[in-house]
Amino acid sequence: MCELNSLFRKRIGISQNKNITFEKLDYILEQTAINIPFENLCIMENKISDINKENLINKILVNKEGGLCYELNSIFYFFLIENGFDASLVRGVIYDNINETYSTIGRTHVAILVTHKNQTYLIDTGFGGNLPLKPVPITGEPVTSNNGEFRVNKGDSEFGNYALEMKLKHKDTNWKIGYAFDSKKLINDVSEFNEIQTIIAKHQESPFNKKPLITRLTSTGNLTLTDTSFTQWIDGIDTKEEIDHAKFKELLKKHFGI
Repeated sequence: MCELNSLFRKRIGISQNKNITFEKLDYILEQTAINIPFENLCIMENKISDINKENLINKILVNKEGGLCYELNSIFYFFLIENGFDASLVRGVIYDNINETYSTIGRTHVAILVTHKNQTYLIDTGFGGNLPLKPVPITGEPVTSNNGEFRVNKGDSEFGNYALEMKLKHKDTNWKIGYAFDSKKLINDVSEFNEIQTIIAKHQESPFNKKPLITRLTSTGNLTLTDTSFTQWIDGIDTKEEIDHAKFKELLKKHFGI
């Protein structure tokens, strides 16, 4: 078993001997969402490094940090490949549901496409609190998980030929767009994501270079930590606590292991 495969299994708490089949991906995705946080601390601390397999292993699996979409989905892509899956990476454009428009900073989201028995599925471990937690078929058929309902609809536009839509549990009553992506432009070299990392770190409209953000799913909801607040969603009820820097450091270690 290769180093990445072994370390990833250890990080998310699954057996080193478990055979990872397509049918077990639901469980693997849930364990990943619970154990590896979505976070931007390296961006905020200006400690970024090149996006490559070795650096991702060190950051996420050895040092047990989290990451943003281009890091989390890249490491999961490598894990899928190591376990025999037919997988590729794709870039997407995030949709701003408040302003009802796609992001102006470009294709800065990264997700995964997996082909199984001649059917293609979208997989995403790097979309913050919006994770499907299941492979989502690109046929438009919805799936339901502990985090809500998700579907992928076809629709050619300048932003891509498919879009992920979602109704988050306890939060949404109507379908909303998550992001559009282009299934025709498959990526197998993660070095392309250095461009995304530069945009995320430097662009004035980037949502991830303004303040620390750390979030992960739990068995009952999710946790979100910033430098000024700590929010817990538990069975649809949210509680928000205002915090200072000392409390931030304490909660970062206690709830996220960082």
